[in-house]
Amino acid sequence: MKELIESLTRKAGDTLMKHFRQDWALLKKRGTAKEVATRYDKEVDRLIVEEIKRHYPHHSLLTEESGFLQDDPDWLWIVDSLDGTGNFADFNPLFSVCIALMHQSELLLGAIYAPAIDEFYFAEKGKGAYLNGVKIQVSDVSDLDLSYILYCEGGDKDRGRTGELLQKVYLRVTDIRKLGSAGLETAWVAAGKGDAYFSTRIEPWDVAPGVLLVQEAGGKVSDFQGKPWQPQTGDLLFSNKKLHEKVLSLLSSR
Repeated sequence: MKELIESLTRKAGDTLMKHFRQDWALLKKRGTAKEVATRYDKEVDRLIVEEIKRHYPHHSLLTEESGFLQDDPDWLWIVDSLDGTGNFADFNPLFSVCIALMHQSELLLGAIYAPAIDEFYFAEKGKGAYLNGVKIQVSDVSDLDLSYILYCEGGDKDRGRTGELLQKVYLRVTDIRKLGSAGLETAWVAAGKGDAYFSTRIEPWDVAPGVLLVQEAGGKVSDFQGKPWQPQTGDLLFSNKKLHEKVLSLLSSR
């Protein structure tokens, strides 16, 4: 399974790179990250689904493009074939392929591949998190005033709510960044490139491998009430653990 998730994530990323910055018609697609979709999302999704089903025909899958393909409830693959579609369409290199594997509701494996910037993240339950084969860990920042925070609105179309949360956080931290790929945003927290990341109404395929990455890198993941991540959880905070309660107090305050 480890070999499959790594080879399949890389294969999907390499397929996307064959089309990246080649389709000039994509530059005319303008919309929010939630609204933009390309034929390449679907092409790579088919590639991933077919390969998983070939090796594990009875496993269940949950993918952004194919939905929930129900089978054996003990095994669930969670897939985003192209996370950061808006970036991909705009010739921006910050996009990724995200694949995670759960067994009996527990995350076992997670992989995030950003082919255009050559970053391959991998995590295995109990065995750490890695970037291009080198073990990574979350940052050591404990002072909120010195922190860099990543965010995205996920599936939330309420810009008013997003703005209110941003205002609460932005006034207390060094800076806020948005990459346009939730997979990369979670991975960058795991690698210490950001100190925390929050998102509202995010979908499981956007963050499942990142949940495991951050946890295995020594960080913490919870919803805005401090409860552990579940696939149905929407509002999420990923952090280096030291900042978790401080950021959480801002996100949960009224």
